Amino acid sequence: MSSEELKLNVEKALDEIRPFLQSDGGDINLLSIDEGKLVKVQLVGACTSCSVNQMTLKSGVEMTIKKYAPQIERVINVE
Repeated sequence: MSSEELKLNVEKALDEIRPFLQSDGGDINLLSIDEGKLVKVQLVGACTSCSVNQMTLKSGVEMTIKKYAPQIERVINVE
């Protein structure tokens, strides 16, 4: 998979989870994909101060991204 295809797949995953985040007053931005394995995102809005944002990141965002791009190993939030 090319880096452009990988980015498109990660964006598709974020588009799938974005409505859930927006319904709680938050959102997510893709910052970068490093070495095709590490996705850096930024949680914004209500997600920045939410007490369960790490759970959302692992259980929701990372799981959804891996569904579209299984080669991704980790997703981290950059504040």
